[in-house]
Amino acid sequence: MSKYELTNRVVAITGSTGGLGSAVAAALRAKGAHLAVFDLDVAKAEAQARTLGGLSLARGWAADVRSMQSLEAAMAKAAAHFGHIDVVVANAGIDTMAPMATLDPEAFERVIDINLTGVWRTFRAGLPYVRERQGYLMGISSMAAFVHSPLQASYTSSKAGVWALCDSVRLEVRHLGVGVGSVHPTFFPTPMMDDVVADPAGRALWGGNGKGLWKMVPREDVVRDIVAGIERRADMVVVPKRNTLIAKAPGLFRGFIERVGFRGKNIQHAIELASPTGWNAPAKAQGDRSGNGDGSMSGTGRSGVE
Repeated sequence: MSKYELTNRVVAITGSTGGLGSAVAAALRAKGAHLAVFDLDVAKAEAQARTLGGLSLARGWAADVRSMQSLEAAMAKAAAHFGHIDVVVANAGIDTMAPMATLDPEAFERVIDINLTGVWRTFRAGLPYVRERQGYLMGISSMAAFVHSPLQASYTSSKAGVWALCDSVRLEVRHLGVGVGSVHPTFFPTPMMDDVVADPAGRALWGGNGKGLWKMVPREDVVRDIVAGIERRADMVVVPKRNTLIAKAPGLFRGFIERVGFRGKNIQHAIELASPTGWNAPAKAQGDRSGNGDGSMSGTGRSGVE
């Protein structure tokens, strides 16, 4: 595949003022991309945009990945300002460090809502624009998608979910010429990792992340490989590359299953038949799926968001 040149591409990135987001935004700007930077704090996003070159090259907007309306508004403003959006990077994320028995349920739900559902919302809001450009969607996952540590059930499940989400959505949009990829770095320096290292529970688990199996890699390596992944429109980016076998082992047969079990015409036909509510079943069947504490699914598949 030829290199996906980033010069004059418009890249929208959520969580842009964080440790990874700010570094990726700067690296993309150095490649000639124009940046739509999204953050909860609009003042921070606007200040970041100024450091990236000003309104013609970068602009900041407020965006909350827990709100579909907020993301749709931010994407629309970015597309109107720059004329289009080529790439969307769903980068916003948080973590927790506590066992299930003591973790506040609201903390678990917040991590899932930001790290997983937030990626879905970001992709959903950006897809109409990326589709027009046959562009690329990237979700920031983690090696935690494959290595499931204790005291981090919210984080590991959310990152495994991002990996699965990217694989599923890729099948849905490949006939549109849109690429989708997930990024899986090991530990690297960020403000979030500062919290992990400072947390007594984190130090007990990871030993300070200074050596051995859990040693951090330089942030520059992660940023470099993310940018290279966008240029390759990669399905998966693993950092460092020596972890690739660990990352790919769970999906060893994914390519075969996708080719044999999910043929392109069948997927497109299913998309045409799908209902926006998530179900096209008769009313009685939807009622049967409404869920009465027996593990069955909701008939609408929808719930409120902040």
